[in-house]
Amino acid sequence: MWGPGGAGGSGGYGIGTNALGGAGGGGGTGGLIGNGGVGGSGGSGKSSGGAGGAGGNAGALYGSGGDGGNGGAGVNGGVDGGAGGAGGKGGVFGDGGNGGNGGDGLVGKAGDGGRGGNAFVWGQGGNGGNGGVSANFGAVGGLGGTGGLLLGLNGLNGLQFP
Repeated sequence: MWGPGGAGGSGGYGIGTNALGGAGGGGGTGGLIGNGGVGGSGGSGKSSGGAGGAGGNAGALYGSGGDGGNGGAGVNGGVDGGAGGAGGKGGVFGDGGNGGNGGDGLVGKAGDGGRGGNAFVWGQGGNGGNGGVSANFGAVGGLGGTGGLLLGLNGLNGLQFP
């Protein structure tokens, strides 16, 4: 009933030539009064980075959504960066979680930023994650979450890189 959700684990490193990095685990849901857990980061990979895990939702009453995990990078000739995880939803009183940042690509596409979580009634929307950077293909930033129905600003959109 009370207490935060657990954090998601990080994804493993993809070590083989065409290996993908593992996806990060999602954060747990908070209790009736409790914050959502943070999403795990995606692992780096020789082919592509893994996606970041989503942030957990807050408890139904009080609490903020967990932040999304960051996407893993494509390394050592890797291609694409992983997408950032979405931020969790806030409770009746609480903010939405921030979206994770996209992973950097090397020769392929960078990962997109995760979407910010929505607040419910009273609270700020989470900020969108920033897009990753790549020499060839950029990525878009995540959209900011919406503010609470009665009080709260929308989150900021993440930055987009060319």
